[in-house]
Amino acid sequence: MVKRLEGKVAVVTGASSGIGKSIVEKYAEEGAQVVAFARNLDALKELEAAYPGQVKAVAGDVTQPQALKHLVDATVQAHGCVDIVVPNAGIARVVSFEDSTAEAFNTQFSVNLFGAAETARLFLPHIRKGGSIQFITTFLTQVGFPGLAIYSASKAALKSLSQTLAAELAPRGIRVNSIAPGPIGTPLWGTVGLPPEILGAVADKITSRLMPGAFGQPEDIADLSVFLASDSARNIYGQEIVVDGGYTIG
Repeated sequence: MVKRLEGKVAVVTGASSGIGKSIVEKYAEEGAQVVAFARNLDALKELEAAYPGQVKAVAGDVTQPQALKHLVDATVQAHGCVDIVVPNAGIARVVSFEDSTAEAFNTQFSVNLFGAAETARLFLPHIRKGGSIQFITTFLTQVGFPGLAIYSASKAALKSLSQTLAAELAPRGIRVNSIAPGPIGTPLWGTVGLPPEILGAVADKITSRLMPGAFGQPEDIADLSVFLASDSARNIYGQEIVVDGGYTIG
C-alpha cells in the first residue's frame, strides 16, 4: 500500500497527548519522519520508542523562544528541511468575562496564538516547496460558549492568521489551512477548570447535539491532518475545516 506521507518531514507541537499524539502516530504510519515537541519528555520518549527511526522527541514549551529555536535547530540538524508544520500546542481555560484580565488573556493567547504563529514563522525558511502548515483552531470560532471568550478569541485570531498566511505563502509553494475540532475526547477537556460534576453536565448537554451521539476521537482529526498534508490536498488553501459531529449545524 502506498504511504501518503512517504519522504516527508513533519513537525508537530503539543505532541505528547490527545490530538497531537494521534497526528504523530498517523503521520509515522503514513511514512513521514516526525519531530514531536511538547513539555512532557517521558510521553515523547514513548512515541519515539514506538516508532524507532521515524519519530524524534524534542522537549520544550512553545511560549519560550529558546525552546522553539532549539526545536528548529534539532529538526534541521536531523533532516535538513521540513514539509509539514502542525503548531498544535494549545490550552483552554474557562474564565468568566468579569475575570478576563490582560493576564488571563495572555495565558491562553501566549500558547494558542503567539506560540503557534512563532512556531510557523521560525520554520518558514526551512519549509520545502509543496509544504503544508496546519493550524488547529476550534468549532467555537463559529458558535458562542459561556466562559470560553478568551479561548475562542485566541482561536478565531488563529483562523484569521491562517487565511492571511494562505494568501501570503502560496507564491512560495506553501499551503496553509486550519482544522477546527469540535468536542473531542482528549485530556484537554479535563483541564478547563470546571468541577467534575459541572464538567459532566456540560458534556451531556454537548453530546445531545452531536449527530453520532458521542464525542469525537483524536484520530478523527489526525486522519484529516494526514489528508491535508498529502499531495491529494494540493488545491486546498486557506480553509478552516470543521470536524464537530454536526454540532454547528443544529
